[in-house]
Amino acid sequence: MRRRLERMMDRHGQTVTLKRRGQEPRETRAFLQPELKGREGLPARATPLGAVSVQRWRYIGRGLQHLTPGDRVSWGELRLVVQEARAVGWRDETLYQWAILRPEKEAEE
Repeated sequence: MRRRLERMMDRHGQTVTLKRRGQEPRETRAFLQPELKGREGLPARATPLGAVSVQRWRYIGRGLQHLTPGDRVSWGELRLVVQEARAVGWRDETLYQWAILRPEKEAEE
């Protein structure tokens, strides 16, 4: 199951750069999307998908590339910091890593 998800990421995902604390940056493939606006008070921007948050991004990446709060993710000019992360599993296997990211400048404040 995990290999199937990883093939989908390879084919349809974005190339992102992960920077974990104390490690060198490395490129990988993942799904990265702005979070649909659901929380009041978050700045939003109208898109074809509806109102999306400009402050929160959803990350779905490879199961064996664990993320922790404070890790960095970049995609093009976008610089993000992991706010919350967890491994999502099925049976005894970690299928993918799920995370909520926020802009790097906001994280520094």
